[in-house]
Amino acid sequence: MKFSLKLVIFYVLFLPFFANAEKVNEIQIFGLENISRGTVLNYLPFEKNDEIDNTNAKQAIDNLLGTGFFKKVSLNSTDGKIILNIVENPVISFFELIGNEDNDILTEDVIEKIQQNFNIATGKIFNDNNLNELINNIKLLYKSRGYFDTEINTSNYIDTKNRISITLNISEGSKTRIGSLKISGNKFFSESDLLDLLEIGEPDFFLINYFTEKDIFSYTAYEAGLEAIKSKYLESGFLDVKVLSSKFALNDKEGNLDIEIKVDEGIQYKLNSITFEGATLNFSNSYLRSLFSIEDGEIFERQKIVSGIKKVSSVYENEGYAYASIKSYVKDSENNNLNISISIDTDSMIFIDRIEISGNTTTQDDVIRRELMILENQVYSKDIIDSSIKKIKRLGYFSDVKYRINRKKNTPDRADILIDVIETKTGEISIGLSHSNSTGAAVTAGISQNNILGTGNTLKAAFSNSDAVKETSLYFQDPYFNNLDHKISYGLYSKEVTAENLEASSYVLNNTGASFGYGIPIDEDSEIFSELFLSNIDLSCGSDLKNLYEISDCSKSSSTDSTISLTYKTNSLDDFYFASSGSSNSFKTIISTPLSDTNYFKIETKHKNYIPVFNNKTFKSSSRVNLARGFAGDDLPFYKRYFEGGASSIRGFDFNSLGSKYSNDKPKGGEFSIVSSLALASNLKFAGIDNDNMRLSGFIDAGNISETISKFQVDEIRVSSGFEFTWLTPIGPIGLVLATPLVKKPDDKTQTLSFELGTTF
Repeated sequence: MKFSLKLVIFYVLFLPFFANAEKVNEIQIFGLENISRGTVLNYLPFEKNDEIDNTNAKQAIDNLLGTGFFKKVSLNSTDGKIILNIVENPVISFFELIGNEDNDILTEDVIEKIQQNFNIATGKIFNDNNLNELINNIKLLYKSRGYFDTEINTSNYIDTKNRISITLNISEGSKTRIGSLKISGNKFFSESDLLDLLEIGEPDFFLINYFTEKDIFSYTAYEAGLEAIKSKYLESGFLDVKVLSSKFALNDKEGNLDIEIKVDEGIQYKLNSITFEGATLNFSNSYLRSLFSIEDGEIFERQKIVSGIKKVSSVYENEGYAYASIKSYVKDSENNNLNISISIDTDSMIFIDRIEISGNTTTQDDVIRRELMILENQVYSKDIIDSSIKKIKRLGYFSDVKYRINRKKNTPDRADILIDVIETKTGEISIGLSHSNSTGAAVTAGISQNNILGTGNTLKAAFSNSDAVKETSLYFQDPYFNNLDHKISYGLYSKEVTAENLEASSYVLNNTGASFGYGIPIDEDSEIFSELFLSNIDLSCGSDLKNLYEISDCSKSSSTDSTISLTYKTNSLDDFYFASSGSSNSFKTIISTPLSDTNYFKIETKHKNYIPVFNNKTFKSSSRVNLARGFAGDDLPFYKRYFEGGASSIRGFDFNSLGSKYSNDKPKGGEFSIVSSLALASNLKFAGIDNDNMRLSGFIDAGNISETISKFQVDEIRVSSGFEFTWLTPIGPIGLVLATPLVKKPDDKTQTLSFELGTTF
């Protein structure tokens, strides 16, 4: 009634009474300061020579007030002359928030979004309602983070040019703490089990609570907890469950929040049957039913139904039905037993029209396309496309590879595959000085390019001169040598090793030779690669090896070394640098040829497996086992032994330091080595760093080296643990390792901190 009376008074005061319609001869507008005359005229439902009456006069005022530009509008008419008297809302010249310094609630981005949402920003027309809504929104934001007594005081000033400056002074108050949190109505699950689902709750032991602040209330965490409780019941067959707050009030005495959550469990349902209707095609009901991991008569679990639907959807997508719709609904229920019906609508079978690649500024299109297992005009298959994308990622040429399907509007049975790649650094030209924990200071020069000129070929030419290693090498590989996708490689190398500077025994080894390799693919994830090496070895032993230890190899100042290797590799990883799923395996045998002066063989195996766990986490397990022996009466050359310890081996121990040693404390190396590692890696979003090129992993390494396989002892295994930070930078991946030994011997040399260029998780 009050609203109606105000409306009557408003129109009596500001609207003329038109007994009859009048013709508009002239329109005069008074009171304009910042708004143009044209803007006002645009909102009038009449113009010159039109007729005006009470209806369109009221509409004119409503239109102008509805813009939010004006505080007051009145309309008068005299002999066809329309007079509009307008009072403009001021223009915002200044807006400031005080009292939110060092606040993680009202960040600059949040403030900017709130201002945009409520049109409170410099240059905008001021409106009281918008400001009030903005203030209420800020209070709700603080309340959602546990600040129930936040106060916001407004200070406004309007200057002579009708410009307003606005200052909001925020007093956030103190965070509200939870005094009590109870759950009632629950029978199937205990109260403690349900409370564990909430991140907030009654305070822990005071020393623990000081760090966890578990009792600080947060609406976001509270609502997430209610959803978690509901989901737990739904997953256990309670489809009618209701979870709500039956008590939510501040305690008058202490000002803490008392909360009681009421659970109405409802009925626990069981699955009676799953049937299928619609376009089942050639798939039998029994086959489709086998895709669900829940049996008739079991407690109904929603997640198992969702998982089964995804499997059914995948089956149809791999048959070409990219837009198949798979839905479930309860057909009927009998005595708390549910009959679930799965409705299948295949839509059109999709054929690939075009495959478009973008983002490859260096890599040639055909280098990417030859990794694709699906071609234009073929039937769509999601599994084949996903496998193709994995193969592209495994090239190591791109930091990211994504794709999407674009359905044709005019031809609904055709779709384009749009692949977008982001190039990463695949090589470098370097001239300069470097230092590593293993080889010391070095002068380096060279080129290393895994994707030379975007062709997908590998070219490496390098020169390095350090205290420990002097090396010159040239290597070329073509991974698609012919139309059978065979791989070919060539190499020349010259390497001089001063072992004493590698924490090994005193000898100098000069190795000059060439290599030739040839590989044949077996399937999309595996290949066989064979490589022939032929080299000349000049060996100069120190007095300790020659006289004290009587190493027989030291009697040969020059020898020929020739080996042939055969490697079987499999690789199903989903990324080259930061894999999150899949595995890679290799089994390599190396044996000397009749051209070699020494008869020996090596067997080397490697395994890596990645499993996605939790949220954005990856569990990695890896291992490698190496065995080398001489045969036909020859011993394994001592410089062909294996060494362990260091950043790329068992972290936390010094480079090449493990295993048995000579009397001068130099490591002997060994014929048998085994290393295993377990790691859990995550991106750094938990630390507020949103960078997909960074990983932090916690790891446990274990392993050791033995002179011979018969001398290997389990109690000689070393164990270490630590953290590794990996960053994929423009110059390549960089690793920083912090490790400490868990199982060691008194004479072991340890290394807490190490740095590595070229590492990957």
